[in-house]
Amino acid sequence: MNALRAPVVRYRRETVTVGARYGTIAPADFTPAWWLPGPHLQTVWPALIRRTRPVSLVRERLELPDGDFVDIDWAGDSGPIAVILHGLQGSSRSPHVQGLLRALGRYGWRSAVLHFRGCSGEPNRLSRTYHSGETGDIGYVVRRLCERHPSTPVAAVGYSLGGNVLLKWLAERGTGTDLAAAVAVSVPFRLARAAERLECGLSRIYKRHFIVDLRRTILEKFRHRPGPLDLDAVRRVWTFRGFDNLVTAPLHGFRDAEHYYETASCRRYLVGIACPTLIVHALDDPFMTRDVVPRREELSSSIRLELSATGGHVGFVEGNAPWSARCWLEDRIPQFLAGRLESTGRKPPDRQSPSSVCEPLCGTTGN
Repeated sequence: MNALRAPVVRYRRETVTVGARYGTIAPADFTPAWWLPGPHLQTVWPALIRRTRPVSLVRERLELPDGDFVDIDWAGDSGPIAVILHGLQGSSRSPHVQGLLRALGRYGWRSAVLHFRGCSGEPNRLSRTYHSGETGDIGYVVRRLCERHPSTPVAAVGYSLGGNVLLKWLAERGTGTDLAAAVAVSVPFRLARAAERLECGLSRIYKRHFIVDLRRTILEKFRHRPGPLDLDAVRRVWTFRGFDNLVTAPLHGFRDAEHYYETASCRRYLVGIACPTLIVHALDDPFMTRDVVPRREELSSSIRLELSATGGHVGFVEGNAPWSARCWLEDRIPQFLAGRLESTGRKPPDRQSPSSVCEPLCGTTGN
């Protein structure tokens, strides 16, 4: 990858061929909206200002082998299945998830938003929660889906933390994955660097928002039950590293935050991915530094990494004016998934209006 020369990123295009050793690094075909200059406006506008009609969802509760549960929100009633993994403290209500649900519906896909433990609006049963490297739940859900729908293509899309989880799981599975394709967006490839970046400049605003929400969730979870945590220390924590030392590490078997960051960061695993995978990343992402982006030799030949000079964190807003804004990801992600069905000889579904319900994996438990 050549150096960035603002305002255009210049790369040497790489083409994946049969027997290729490495993957592809290419510029994303994204033109940022002129009225959203800089990474922070690109990040904040689609998350806080954009207005969309809520997608009608059907909730399913899936019991896990360890006695806990995850909630899955479904949209659509037929077609290939896209499992969607939200970001830190996200849910099916996250604006970028809602936008993708609507976009996939237009392409004839049904979607299953997998909530990480404790993120669906109800605390999970066990003391443990979720983290950036926890891949057991997605593995269990995908396996159940494929057993239920053996002739239906299944893909997965992960945002931010969910993208890290997805990429790590794909590498762990290697050639054993049942997915037809995968997409990961704005991935914190090196968690330690992301934790450091969020302590700098305006990015501290995002850190404060997340830490306040994470503390609230943990304090509520252990308000009426015994737990292994020092809740007074949790109330005082103000950094990701501090939170991960106090909460993430002890709840999930890591020695400390550094051990967690080293073990859970997906960058070291990317070379093991066999599933056709698109990764989209903006070099101005305010959640991380540019040096987190993997080099070409760290990518397996199944990965296409599309980089943009701008776009922020899960932003990528195009358009000449606010009333004609477009979220580029909502075109690029369905396009890539449909293209993978074509390349495998399956006919992609016709584009159509979004559906509101789908056949659940098992029983539903409300909306």
